[in-house]
Amino acid sequence: MSARLKTLQELIEPVVTALGLELWGLDFHSAGRNSTLRIYIDGLNGVSVDDCARVSHQVSGILDVEDPIPEQYMLEVSSPGMDRPLYTLEQFQAYAGHQVQLRLRVPFEGRRKFKGLLNGVEGDEVLLVVDDEEYLLPIDYIDRANVIPQF
Repeated sequence: MSARLKTLQELIEPVVTALGLELWGLDFHSAGRNSTLRIYIDGLNGVSVDDCARVSHQVSGILDVEDPIPEQYMLEVSSPGMDRPLYTLEQFQAYAGHQVQLRLRVPFEGRRKFKGLLNGVEGDEVLLVVDDEEYLLPIDYIDRANVIPQF
């Protein structure tokens, strides 16, 4: 996790928790005037549009005061959805047995993209089975990971 994301998480998580919700994760995509801070929230009974609006309102106030992002950006608040992104070892462990796709920051055995069965966590590595071959991928290498919805 980058220093910027860590700072943002430290500012945002207490606000989300105080509203009775869980901060699932956050992404910041820097693109000049089109930069976006995306906050994913979750709750025991799911997430409503009102929950997103409440979090957006409270977080906007904190970010306006603290000003951790000097450039212009858009703030988006949503539920993680069915294709939820995975950020932490605990989240990867909770979704063991599900199909996931992930992209690495750096190549691992010549590959950056993987799609397979999430088989759990060992230490600080994610165990993924792709075509009957097991991969232990360090969590620090993972740039993006999403659950593949099953219908």
